[in-house]
Amino acid sequence: MNERKVPEELAALDAELTGIGRRVQRQIDPGPAALGVSIAILVLIVALILPWTGPVRGWEVLAGIEPRLGVLPRLFTFTSLGFGLVVSTLALATRWWALAWLAAVGCGISVVTGLWAIWSRQVAVPVGGSGPGVGLVLALLAVITLAICWARIAGRRG
Repeated sequence: MNERKVPEELAALDAELTGIGRRVQRQIDPGPAALGVSIAILVLIVALILPWTGPVRGWEVLAGIEPRLGVLPRLFTFTSLGFGLVVSTLALATRWWALAWLAAVGCGISVVTGLWAIWSRQVAVPVGGSGPGVGLVLALLAVITLAICWARIAGRRG
């Protein structure tokens, strides 16, 4: 009777250890890069308060208060906040490897949309528009930093 319980207990222990191994494989350790990610997230939040183009602030672009700006600056606000703020915060909090990669790829996409947004503001200057503001440039720099940090964090584990 005692011989039967030992294999069952070992099987349960083996299953538990296998589960722990799978959870560990899905985890990341951001290490010191977590500080860089946290600072870049803070800079991104501050950039929403600053002017993005003329007197229009980043949060006003996000809210759609100024529709004359076009689609590119608004697209950048959505991608930068979606990936740079939300996904990055979730990836830091949960330490999931998949979220780290999503943050890296999403912030990379956001870099492209940010460059397009700045380009659209520079093209609009000769036609009476205003150029890119400090907040727009600062948000782009924060997203570039996030993309680099997340690519290093996620790539280190792989």
